[in-house]
Amino acid sequence: MNSELSLGNRLYHYTVLTLVFLFLFLPILATFLYSFSTSWSAHILPDGLTLKWYKELFTDERFLLALARSLFVCFMALILALVLIFPVVFVANMYFPKLKSLLNILTVMPFAVPPVVSCVGLLSLYSESIGGTSWILIFTYFTIALPFIYRSLENALSSINLTELIASNAILGGSLLLAIFKLIIPSIKSGILVAVFLSFSFLIGEFLLANILVGNSYETLQVYLYYIKNQSGHYSSALVMVYFSLIFIATFFASLINHKE
Repeated sequence: MNSELSLGNRLYHYTVLTLVFLFLFLPILATFLYSFSTSWSAHILPDGLTLKWYKELFTDERFLLALARSLFVCFMALILALVLIFPVVFVANMYFPKLKSLLNILTVMPFAVPPVVSCVGLLSLYSESIGGTSWILIFTYFTIALPFIYRSLENALSSINLTELIASNAILGGSLLLAIFKLIIPSIKSGILVAVFLSFSFLIGEFLLANILVGNSYETLQVYLYYIKNQSGHYSSALVMVYFSLIFIATFFASLINHKE
């Protein structure tokens, strides 16, 4: 009786998982095939296959610039987040553990403010200085990445005996700065990489803030996709697949690193 119930439960779970997988995978597969098709209207499969759309995409200077801008603002925001957040997390774990509960609240504050409201405030404050430039986007992306970076660094530092490592280093005559670069950072390297890849996969797909804050004046990948979406469905599909590939690579490495942990 128990074996029959167990078999029924497994069958039910596998059926649900298969349906969910198909629901998520089929649109991606259709977009992938459409990006390679010459035309697709009368049959269940494309009428022909071609690399034309990808050739046009990777020879389009506007696309290459948009991709370079997106990568630039994402990586600059992530570097800024790591440089600014790591000292805060380190000091809180080492010297002021009671502040960790306050930091947990402060780091999720960016999600409490609707993006449209924050955009209006940012434009009113910085429209005459860094408005319409990459810098306003970098600083805004920093606030988006803040919760992900903080939580990953906090979990990584909490998993090691921070006080003992610092004390051992001091006994051996090493400085605190040396301990940070030689002992602490290598010990939490996996946590840092997970934070970077997960944050990147989120930032590279951000559209609302980029469109409102900079728009055409500093066209990113998502803004470019928005403006060319009505030109050619095949071309747009090729762009979507490139964008999806970037997210897949980032999340794959984050999952791989996290699994090794």
